[in-house]
Amino acid sequence: MLDIFLRNEIEAGQKQGKLVVVAGCVPQGAPKTDFLRGLSVVGVQQIDRVVEVVEETLKGHTVRLFGQKKDGRRKAGGASLLLPKVRKNPLIEIIPINTGCLNQCTYCKTKHARGELGSYPPDQIVQRARQSFEEGVCELWLTSEDTGTYGRDIGTNLPELLWQLVEVIPDGCMMRVGMTNPPYILEHLEEMAHILSHPRVFSFLHVPVQSGSDAVLTDMKREYNCSDFQRVVDFLTDRVPGVTIATDIICGFPTETEEDFQETLRLCHKNKFPSLFINQFYPRPGTPAARMPRIPTQEVLVPLQAELLGKMVTVQITSSHKHCMMGEPMNEALWVSPGLSSPLPPGQVSGATNLRFKTQAMDSQVPFSLVPFTCIFVLLAVLARFMWFLF
Repeated sequence: MLDIFLRNEIEAGQKQGKLVVVAGCVPQGAPKTDFLRGLSVVGVQQIDRVVEVVEETLKGHTVRLFGQKKDGRRKAGGASLLLPKVRKNPLIEIIPINTGCLNQCTYCKTKHARGELGSYPPDQIVQRARQSFEEGVCELWLTSEDTGTYGRDIGTNLPELLWQLVEVIPDGCMMRVGMTNPPYILEHLEEMAHILSHPRVFSFLHVPVQSGSDAVLTDMKREYNCSDFQRVVDFLTDRVPGVTIATDIICGFPTETEEDFQETLRLCHKNKFPSLFINQFYPRPGTPAARMPRIPTQEVLVPLQAELLGKMVTVQITSSHKHCMMGEPMNEALWVSPGLSSPLPPGQVSGATNLRFKTQAMDSQVPFSLVPFTCIFVLLAVLARFMWFLF
């Protein structure tokens, strides 16, 4: 996981005789970890001091900055949003609107690393957005550990911020709202539906459910139940044309039973999420869930059809949706299937990119289009509980 990756990167740098400065959530959440001993560390709210830390490290000093920035007595959002920035993608500006969270999830270390909620003032966020558009940015992405909690500590809320931002988005530019947990989006469903329907806002929302079992959600301390989550999905699907709902699933949580997992399968089967992030439970040190008896790894992680890995496979498309197509491997190389939702010119396919397609001539009297294609399976291993019916 992240701590293992970080340890490997540190060791690789040290083997090359380089001085190492570590930054981010892992050292902030576990500053006494053995592999951080003797290293300079930049905490999550001190990124604006990274040059200072590097310079001191080059002089042979060890600097460790873990403090939180304050706005009076209140925790601030973090370093200034107006810091100079080199964008990985020059067309996209990513703005953290708040840091920290209000939850106490038993499996998560976010609270350890990020602390309590700290929101940036709306005027600072709007100012950064204006500046970004002036610099040629075309997309504005709002991010945080939980965007839905924005403003609770400063007397405002997420919809109020979004309406202010919509006013400064130029024609031809778009805004995307980041992840929000179900309890907080429930309070603003009507407003969020209006915002996500705006022509300059992507009709997309990431709402992690984590499990389809109320019992597991209780053990996770997620502060909502499955019906709350389903209400969010149903409301936005009904009110926002073409909306895409993304969600997360944790497989193998310590108290999860087979019936709990079947409930998760039913939830996913019902909603057919076009974007579904599946993660195996990992016991993060210092969290309550890490002290719970674990489900054996071999019961959660197994290869998926190893005979198909790395090979070209013919896939029969059985249905199509806004962002994806679904199907299953076939034994025969050539075949026909029902057409997609709308007629397409020969050789073209809707709803998927970066795939290699092949088509076959067909009799004009056949009342459907031919959409066979081949793809390479590159998965090394997947969760045994992988909702295979979705793919």
